[in-house]
Formats: sequence, C-alpha cells, structure tokens
Amino acid sequence: MEYGKSEKAMELEMEIADETVKERYELAAGRIEEIAVEGVLSEPYREYFERTAQFLKLLLEEYRFVESGKLKAASLEELKEHNHALYADVLDGTYEKSYANPVYAVKQLGEEIGRELGFLYTELRCMIPYVYETRLFELTIRMELFLEVYSQFVCAVEEEREPEAEEIRRILYWFVSDYSEIESYVRRREQLDPKEDFAAQIVMESDLTDVRYLYYYGEYVTENEIRTARHLASLPEEKIAKMADTYTEGYRIGFQVTGKEISKKKVVDIRFCLGFERMIRRAVQNFGKMGLEPVMYRAVPSIFHKKGVHKIGYYGAVPNKQYEFDHKEDDALFLDKLLLNRRLEGLKESYEAYKEQATVHGGPAVLEIFGEFPFAPENKKEACAYSEAQQKLAVEYSAQAGQLVNRYIPGEERSFTIIAFPTPEIGEQYEEIFDEVIRINTLDYALYQKIQQNIIDVLDQGVCAQIKGMNGNRTDLQVAFFELSDPAHQTVFENCVADVNIPVGEVFTSPRLEGTNGVLHVTRVFLNELEYRDLELRFQDGMIADYSCSNFETAQENRKYVRDNALYHHETLPMGEFAIGTNTTAYVAAGKFHMTERLPILIAEKMGPHFAVGDTCYSHEEENHQYNPDGKEIVAKENSVSVLRHTEPEKAYFNCHTDITIPYDELGELSVIKADGEKVYIIKNGRFVLQGCEELNKPFENV
Repeated sequence: MEYGKSEKAMELEMEIADETVKERYELAAGRIEEIAVEGVLSEPYREYFERTAQFLKLLLEEYRFVESGKLKAASLEELKEHNHALYADVLDGTYEKSYANPVYAVKQLGEEIGRELGFLYTELRCMIPYVYETRLFELTIRMELFLEVYSQFVCAVEEEREPEAEEIRRILYWFVSDYSEIESYVRRREQLDPKEDFAAQIVMESDLTDVRYLYYYGEYVTENEIRTARHLASLPEEKIAKMADTYTEGYRIGFQVTGKEISKKKVVDIRFCLGFERMIRRAVQNFGKMGLEPVMYRAVPSIFHKKGVHKIGYYGAVPNKQYEFDHKEDDALFLDKLLLNRRLEGLKESYEAYKEQATVHGGPAVLEIFGEFPFAPENKKEACAYSEAQQKLAVEYSAQAGQLVNRYIPGEERSFTIIAFPTPEIGEQYEEIFDEVIRINTLDYALYQKIQQNIIDVLDQGVCAQIKGMNGNRTDLQVAFFELSDPAHQTVFENCVADVNIPVGEVFTSPRLEGTNGVLHVTRVFLNELEYRDLELRFQDGMIADYSCSNFETAQENRKYVRDNALYHHETLPMGEFAIGTNTTAYVAAGKFHMTERLPILIAEKMGPHFAVGDTCYSHEEENHQYNPDGKEIVAKENSVSVLRHTEPEKAYFNCHTDITIPYDELGELSVIKADGEKVYIIKNGRFVLQGCEELNKPFENV
C-alpha cells in the first residue's frame, strides 16, 4: 500500500535519518565513555553521573551487539543475561537504591536536583527499545541531553559553586519543548504507516517455536512471556484459529453493527503483549483477507508518549509497577501553558503530515492480558506530582488532543475490538484456565442475544433502575433512563454480544444524568491495574459529587489517589454508562479458579451491573444510527454533558471511560421502576429473577 507523503513528513524523515545524526551519535558516545571514568565531580553528584554513564555505556555496547547481527545468533541464556542487565536497576531488590527511585534520588541528591536527575535517568532508560530498533536519532538526542546536564555540573565545579536546580530544569524543559514536534511526527508515523514494521517482522517472520524471538523487541522478558509463547506453540492450529477468528470477527462485526464501512479502511492498529505472537500472526492473516494491513507500535515509556501507567501499543513484562507509578507525572517538573500549546501544535502538525494514512485507519484491535499479581501502589512524596494548575492543564491537553485525533480519525468512521487471555502468572492451573477463557470468549452468541432482549424489553418500560448492595456493599443508587418517544421503534439499551467487547454478556445505555443519584460502592476493585479498597462515589444528577477509598491512612491521600487515577485529574465526571452484565459463566469460572481479583475489566464488567465514569460508550459517534438485532434503533446515546459537543466541544468529552462493577455476590437488588411506580426485579440477592433469564442461573448450580 502506497501513500503520498507531505513535504513536512519528508523533511522529518530526512532529519531523523541515520546518516544525518551518525556524527552526533559518535561524538556523544565518545564523550560518555570518558565521563564514566573522568572523576571531575565530587559527591554526591559524582556517583550519579558515573553510574548513569556506565548505564549508557551498557546501551552503547548493546547497540553494537544488535547492529552486528549477534543478537539473533545468541543463545537463549545469553539473551536472558543481556535482557536482565538492561533492566536490573529497576527490579525489586535493586530499585531501592536506584536513581530511578524518587526516594533514593532525593535522599542522595537533594529534593529539587534529586527529582530532576531522577527524571533524567528515567528518560535515559527509555533508550533501551531504541537500541534494538537501532534508531540513532532517539539515542543521540538523549545522550546529548545527558551531556548538557553534566556540563552544567562541571561548570559549577570550575566556578566553585553549587549547581543551580533552575538551570537543570530549564535544560529539561527545552529538551521536551524542542523535540515535542519531531517526536510527535515519529509517533504518528509509527501509529499510521504499515511500513514501520519492526514488530510486524518479528511476528510474521520469526520461528515462534524458538522463544529467543521474544528478546528481539528489546522489551523486558520474564518466564511469564516465555511460558505464554511456549503454551501457544503447543496448541493445535484449530485452537489458535478459534482464538484469532473470534478476535478478528469481533473487529469486523463492530463495523457492521454500527453501520460503518470497513471497506474504506486499509489499516488495523494491533496491540498485544509479548508471548501471543502465534495468535497475532493468524489474526494478521485474517485481517489481510479483509483488506487491512497491520500497524504495531511500542508502548513507549518516554516523557513524549506515556499516559500515566496506561499502555498503548505492544509491550513486554513490566519490570516494576511501582517504578512506573512513581514516574507517571514526571512532566510536573516543567508542564506549563506554553509547553501544552507546543505539544498540541506538534500533534496537529503531525496528523496533518500523515492525514492520508489517518483517513484509512480503522481503529485498534486490542489483546489484553490478565493474571498478574495485584498491585497496590505506594504514594511517595518525593515523586513528581501535578499542582492544581497543572492538573487543569493536563485535563485541557487531554480534551484538545482528543478533539484533534477525532478530526483526523473520526469516531463515527472507526471501530475497535478487545479480547483478553490469562498469563502463567495466574497460577498452577494456567493451562486449564486458558482453555476456560477460550470457552468464555466463544459462548453462544444467539442464546445471550435472546436472553438479553428479554431484559431490554423490561428496561425499556422503566423510568429508572434501582441498585442496592449487600454483604458489606453500601451501594444505594438510582439511575435515570432516557425517555422514549416511539417505543415501538426505539430502545434505550444496546444488546451487546460478542463484537467489539469480547466476551458476550451485557446490555448497556447512556443514562440520563438528571435524576441519577446515590452511592456507588465496591469493597475491592482493580481499575487500570491499580487497586482500590472501599471505593465510594456519590452521584448528584449524574455527576460525581464526592469520592473516597481506604487505600491510605489519611482522607487527603485517598481523595488524591482517586482523583489522579480514576478521575484523571478532573474535578468531577459524569456517569457515562449503566450496564447489566449477564455472563454468569465467567463469574462462576472466576470463583472456581480464585481469580476474580485478577480479571480485566473486559471480563469483570460482564459479571454484574457496572457503571462507567467519563465519556459515554458512543463518544464521537452520537450521530450514527445504530440498531439492536430486533430492529429497534438505540436512541440513548448521549447526555446533558456530551450534547455540549455542538456548542462547547472542549467541555463535552473527558477522554476517559472507567468501568466499575458490582459483583453478583455483593448485589442485593437490581430492579426497574416504571412510571406508575411498579417495581420489576431483574436481579435479587445475586440471582436473576426476571422471567426468560433462567439460563443465566444455571452456572450457579455447580458452585
């Protein structure tokens, strides 16, 4: 597939071409070799710069190892040694005394300079994957940044004074500002152009029975990824086909049921975790039959691309989740309005440069994993954190960036699909659990469609739903419904089976905010891999009026944790979705294998009623006509906030959508209230009681 290139895109490619930066790279590399043994500085800075220079030397050696071709000739044990050496400094057991750890950096170097040099070291660690892609430009600009900062400390020694924190911060600021535009161009090319095929070549050309291929990416690799790859290699082709077909058909059907033309699209954005390459290879072949080429880009942890702890792209093992959490707001060191505008300008210009590719981008096909050990982060006062003003800037950037992306890849023209599988970390019954998840992901589409239509027929008669908790759950919530003007041809709820959200099992709507009031409580939940204990959200006319959890000792810490990570720095969010999960098979399997707390929201949301805070499920697609299998049009697609897209688009969307599920065993009541006050129960004491839903209770019989 050939695309025209804008003049700006061609200028970019010339600027980052290896031949234009090779001399800069060699000069920087030579200087770093000297610093590692130079000994000009005194403590406490001498150790920092020598240790950091030694790490950069390790990267230079690894670059030569990769460029020489020795990488693919190395033994598995040799590859393991190389991989471990690159990530050793941030692993449990060594992180305590790593300059990547804000506590250690501040203790050794002082509060201000410690944060700045800790950030610098973290950004240099982002060079690891660029070594494996042999991207000289990315390596060179970061080595030059290190050298510029080092020179300030040398100057301070020569002038017999202490280094100035403000000068170091200024260097970091202008590094981010100066390279924001070009980094944005590079990222758009990775995300939109199938010719950027570093990962695709590994997936499609490697011998996937030889797990050495996992080390070709430059990602951190553990026994988890190795066992996953070996397990998939052991499966019969029919099972791999079943997994891949469910994934790719979900993507295709997503276009079909929303009335979008997949024939206009040429590219699919494939996101996955290392170890699943055999399934991804089959999926690429399936997508090819639909006329779609893959783009596969890395979830880069650089300051230019990361979004909190959330990963967008392909990735390997996480060396240390606390390390990622500690650095999720590193740009608090220098974020201001000028930098925000610079980033937005770069984003706009990069999409403009690759707008032809953006037009044919179909949206993401995501393979998620689950089974990792639950992570409860530690809040460190030494870590960088946004001020109130910066939180508002972060929200502003997210809103404007979302509008820009939608301008070039319109939501009403793209679709997506998401599927999830377990990893060996889930426990000794991994193989059995894996097979059970395949079964859950391929449950009878038609059966659930019929049962869920019974539920929708009752819901459409109501004005609101009432939800109450039990067994320690304090939920007491009333959710208001959109009012139908033509009940014979319209519906409030979508009958969701196995298309974009795999597995089957939910009916959902965008609730009416006015009249949606009460308390949503869950005793324990994991949202975007972070644990929340006793999470409580209070709604007033559909907006979050108050929130709390019990993760930390003080109410202030708990509120900050919820606001930063569940509300994404917004002061409030609307209830964007109300849904009833019907996948009791998944719920019973979760209990059988003791894996409830490790399930991804993709499956967990099907295991009880759930409530999303943030945008509706129809964000940027409100004008599309969409119908349930019974032919009725789904008309509850927006609320009094999203409708602002017509007049104040910057206030209409929040660019987040976080699902919170009440499990059946904490659900005392879910009922529908009709206009005349009649109450009809759908679920009572954790079981479906509505006529026509008897099949959903059968899995409980084996508990």
